[in-house]
Amino acid sequence: MSDFVVIGGGVMGLMLSRQLLQAGASVTLLEAGQCGREASWAGGGIVSPLYPWRYASAVTALASPAQHLFPALCEALLAETGIDAEYRQTGLLMLDAPDAAQAMQWARHHGINLQAITGNRLPQYEKTLADTFQGGLWMPHIANVRNPRLLQALRASLQQHPRCMLREFSPVQQLENNAAVLVSGERVAGGEVVVCAGAWAGQLLHGVNVNVPVAPVLGQMLLYRQPADWLRTIVLHDGRYAIPRADGHVLVGSTLEQRGFDKSITDDACADLRRAAGNMLPGLRDATPVRQWAGLRPGSPEGVPLMGKVPGYTNLWLCAGHFRNGLVLSPASTQLMADLLLQRTPALDAAPYQLFVSERDSN
Repeated sequence: MSDFVVIGGGVMGLMLSRQLLQAGASVTLLEAGQCGREASWAGGGIVSPLYPWRYASAVTALASPAQHLFPALCEALLAETGIDAEYRQTGLLMLDAPDAAQAMQWARHHGINLQAITGNRLPQYEKTLADTFQGGLWMPHIANVRNPRLLQALRASLQQHPRCMLREFSPVQQLENNAAVLVSGERVAGGEVVVCAGAWAGQLLHGVNVNVPVAPVLGQMLLYRQPADWLRTIVLHDGRYAIPRADGHVLVGSTLEQRGFDKSITDDACADLRRAAGNMLPGLRDATPVRQWAGLRPGSPEGVPLMGKVPGYTNLWLCAGHFRNGLVLSPASTQLMADLLLQRTPALDAAPYQLFVSERDSN
């Protein structure tokens, strides 16, 4: 029996397992499909919340330390596995933000480097931009990672660890009162069980009469192929973004759709994202995307994640509900979870992330 059973092999489950292993614990990780193939893979890999001043302070409290942890994390994973997550500090340029004054006030309060840029200076920051924008907000410290490679590196790190049992294609059918789980009829017991099942977390906990406000929110993305360094920085306008990769790929996203667990891609979303891409970057107006895909984010109230012990249970825990910010918050979120699980004094206040809507059914 392992010290911990972690359910879900996305960025949260993988990174939390790695942190627990580094502390000397043993871990069994259960993933319904392949590790790192759901929302963590489908996102863009921006190491920042979009429009960060619009989020609750609880999100900022995680985002700030997480951003500082990413460079060392990616370097360590490269040394461990030989897989480069391609952490690149490209900066983020937000175009014609309607609440720029609020953004500047937020930045001053938190000591964030946020610069107001007039329209005539925008080409100095990104030469491929359309000339229709009046101004922008520039965050030079923002980076992006190639999230599929980050997930590959995390998976490889666990695979080579002697105290880790990584079990893919092992869907969890049921949670028991003693926090053991059933996988294809087999009981997999652990000292503690942590549900990191993303958009599926609410569905899984509902099976043990626990209601949590985590629901799937679909996001669709496009991929373009351009010459290397064609786009130098992340650009963001009206909720749509374009992200440069080192090899010239450009990611464009993302939609926000309430369609339950339906992950099918649509022509309407493709047209919408192509229009947004062309409005920001005229060089993409006549370009044909090379790929379109979709993923299910774990939506939660105000995008504040739910992390902590499940009320009514002694050894069942939840780490889910990160909405659009799972990747960027993951180093800090999993550090907080590891502190709680290992009974260490947390570096962050855990109170804002407790399960504030969580009830046992009376039936």
